[in-house]
Amino acid sequence: MSDVSIESLRLLVCVADLGSISAAARAIGIAQPSASARLRHLERTLRLDLLDRRTRGAELTDAGRAVTEWARAVTSAMDALETGAAALQGSHPVRVAASQTIAEYLVPAWLAQLRRETDEPVHLRVANSAGVVAAVRDHSADLGFVEGPTAPRDLVSRTIRTDRLALVVAPGHRLARRRSPVTAAELARLELVTREEGAGTRDVLDAALARAGETRNAAATSLDSNAAVKVMVTSGTHPAVLSELAVAADLRDGRLVEVSTEGIDLTRRLRAVRRRDAAPRNVVSTLLEVASGRRR
Repeated sequence: MSDVSIESLRLLVCVADLGSISAAARAIGIAQPSASARLRHLERTLRLDLLDRRTRGAELTDAGRAVTEWARAVTSAMDALETGAAALQGSHPVRVAASQTIAEYLVPAWLAQLRRETDEPVHLRVANSAGVVAAVRDHSADLGFVEGPTAPRDLVSRTIRTDRLALVVAPGHRLARRRSPVTAAELARLELVTREEGAGTRDVLDAALARAGETRNAAATSLDSNAAVKVMVTSGTHPAVLSELAVAADLRDGRLVEVSTEGIDLTRRLRAVRRRDAAPRNVVSTLLEVASGRRR
């Protein structure tokens, strides 16, 4: 499968959206014969017939429709990677720090929209929520995005959206067959795999348990990334409580199963934070409007 190119996948998605190879070729800026050759190479590589060429236009086969949906996920992820990598390479003094979940699942789209609004580059730093707050406080970040249960009192904070944590397990885990919700007390006793100390996801879970009069099981395993947590959960040994942003694709594809809970509030606020003495910057204000959904 190493011969599958991102350009071929983008072309396939474009064909599906526009209904013909010629229209897709014009949209991408290549000649129709080149587009046809690229699609035939993709079919040979995948050993699948993706298009029914007996019909007018370009009608997808059943296999073509399935591959196109997977291709959408791949091209979307590549767009996010390219946008995020460009930001990480930036050297301009507009410096943004974001906690891991926000950086992975929200910031790339925000930066892509920001790029349409302004040519001013942004330097992105990824850390856990505690690290983001520290970066804003020590002037190494002009703006931070965090997930913790409370806003630091010495910083100006602004809620940009709400999020929800979900209890997730592997499909073969015993909790996946459970019909009644897991109570706060039961959740506290579980040997969860959690994020590391200082991560907003872990702090929000601990605060929610505390409000319910419970304390998380000290035997829980901690890891320093959402990806590492999900790998351990999918192995079938441990449950985890993660942002719905981080597990949405895994739930949709059946790699994870959500287990309902009761007696505990797992919603949280995602916040932007900055210093009170921070100089006003148009690009920062624009990014805040984008992140808050006030600029489309």
